[in-house]
Amino acid sequence: MDQPSGRSFMQVLCEKYSPENFPYRRGPGMGVHVPATPQGSPMKDRLNLPSVLVLNSCGITCAGDENEIAAFCAHVSELDLSDNKLEDWHEVSKIVSNVPHLEFLNLSSNPLSLSVLERSCAGSFAGVRKLVLNNSKASWETVHTILQELPDLEELFLCLNDYETVSCSPVCCQSLKLLHITDNNLQDWTEIRKLGIMFPSLDTLILANNNLTTIEESEDSLARLFPNLRSINLHKSGLHCWEDIDKLNSFPKLEEVKLLGIPLLQSYTTEERRKLLIARLPSIIKLNGSIVGDGEREDSERFFIRYYMEFPEEEVPFRYHELITKYGKLEPLAVVDLRPQSSAKVEVHFQDKVEEMSIRLDQTVAELKKHLKTVVQLSTSNMLLFYLDQEAPFGPEEMKYSSRALHSYGIRDGDKIYVEPRMK
Repeated sequence: MDQPSGRSFMQVLCEKYSPENFPYRRGPGMGVHVPATPQGSPMKDRLNLPSVLVLNSCGITCAGDENEIAAFCAHVSELDLSDNKLEDWHEVSKIVSNVPHLEFLNLSSNPLSLSVLERSCAGSFAGVRKLVLNNSKASWETVHTILQELPDLEELFLCLNDYETVSCSPVCCQSLKLLHITDNNLQDWTEIRKLGIMFPSLDTLILANNNLTTIEESEDSLARLFPNLRSINLHKSGLHCWEDIDKLNSFPKLEEVKLLGIPLLQSYTTEERRKLLIARLPSIIKLNGSIVGDGEREDSERFFIRYYMEFPEEEVPFRYHELITKYGKLEPLAVVDLRPQSSAKVEVHFQDKVEEMSIRLDQTVAELKKHLKTVVQLSTSNMLLFYLDQEAPFGPEEMKYSSRALHSYGIRDGDKIYVEPRMK
């Protein structure tokens, strides 16, 4: 049979991992010795092959000599073939069937949708535990065939495949723990629920950048659909009501949630977003990648009570009443004005006279002297000022710097300013 045109897997392998391009390093899996081969074979006597092969963006279209693949790749456990030109599953099968210890396979951005994956080909993938098919436009029929032939598959990546619907597999995949299906167009919950039926052991579901608009499912049904779900990523989904957030509590093992960039949260401040989410999700121990400690949870739940205490009864969420039971009714936090005081009422003492005055604290000592000139009948050049803080233990402080602002002295209501004539 004629080989497809283009570069073969073996050709690229020999070029990239030749001793000239990939210096030999000692250690397990770092070098592979192959006995001398017939004259004209592209193989070298030695290639320095690691157990993780990265052959992305190399223009690979076919496998090449299967005996040579088997000779070189017996120890390989991870293989990245992303962004090549593989369009025939038979060629992929020729490669994979000769890598007996392969556990990770990346076929992203290969035009594999141009061919049909037959079960006989998919059987060569049987030992793979992590499979990446991002931007491969793999059909659901192809995915179903893979699932039937990969009994130990634990992680599956199906991003950027233009899925608008999900087609249920005729058999469940009990082994799958992680499904990464971001950047598709899965808007309807009736499609997402099929993932729970297909993957009942799912631990992590990454749905970011799908325009999911709502979670239309009863609490009991959600618990049955995703009984083992521990982590869910809903970044940049279309969720727009708090009822959908509350439904996340129905997943019995859920402890990690990611919810950035959803319409529901756009009108809230950064603090409000995090605290309101934490308060509504009592079982969550990690939110948007950050650990939720006991102290932050209590602060958030108390914040939640105060946030809703002035709302009409019909708008108060059920969670509010649960937290009232836990903490009791809380008093509103005192509003503290932290702006600097702009004026102060002080006593001005001069000789035997005392006059109470309100002075601006944004003015300087020189400006205060001008203001006092008519009160004490002294020129500014002949005037000494002393400030007495009513709580200071050290006595009056001379206000000797004309350009110094009064607020820098910490003047408050009730303090005293003494005016004395300068001695000639």
